[in-house]
Order: sequence, then structure tokens, then C-alpha cells
Amino acid sequence: MGKSKTERRLADNEALAVGRNIRVSPQKLNLVAQMIRGKNAEQALNVLTFSKRRIANDVRKVLQSAIANAENNHQLDVDQLYVKEASVGKGMVMKRWRPRARGRVGKILKPFSQIRIVVAEREEAE
Repeated sequence: MGKSKTERRLADNEALAVGRNIRVSPQKLNLVAQMIRGKNAEQALNVLTFSKRRIANDVRKVLQSAIANAENNHQLDVDQLYVKEASVGKGMVMKRWRPRARGRVGKILKPFSQIRIVVAEREEAE
């Protein structure tokens, strides 16, 4: 018996990788994701490698994972890959407190994010 197999949500020429619990706010992570949207996979890796932003290294690892998934799981050509989608979402928020004057407290929020990168194979122009 068991459950029936679910349909694949992506097209046949696409591969996906998700990075969860990345310790940065979604707003800052989205700035890095904007740098790679629509670029070739190799060009996007170069942009992330030489970026000054701290979180660019984590995004590069997720992109490398998506490229490896495309090559090994879906037999796509690595040279034809481009970043089709790079979306950012909210994760959990750690709440911390800092003592303030007169017995009060200051709230410190430490947000986490997640990133979803979809790479796709370009169709060859004729």
C-alpha cells in the first residue's frame, strides 16, 4: 500500500536546492540573491566568490548544491545552466533580551532566513 508518488514540481530541465536556517535577515539575503538572478551558473559563482558580503559564501554553497543536483540527479549539462529563480523567505527568529535602565529590558531579534535556488538548462538557439 503506502502513499502514491508525488509529481515533480519542477520542469524536466530544472534542478533545485534549498538552504535553511541561514543566520541573516531576509532583507540582507535578498540583496545577495538579486546579484545572481538570471545569470549563468558559472558567472553567478564568480559573483558570489568575490562578493564582500558575509552571507555570499553560504549562498554560493547552495548554488553549488543546485548545480550538483542538476548534473547528478537530472543529467543536465552544467555549461548550459543559469539561475532561473533565487527566492528568499523568513525563518525562525531568536529572541534575546538586553537589560536597560530602570529595570526595563530591550528586545533583540536575531532573524534566520532560507533561500531557494532553481537552476535551469538553457535551450540552444538555432
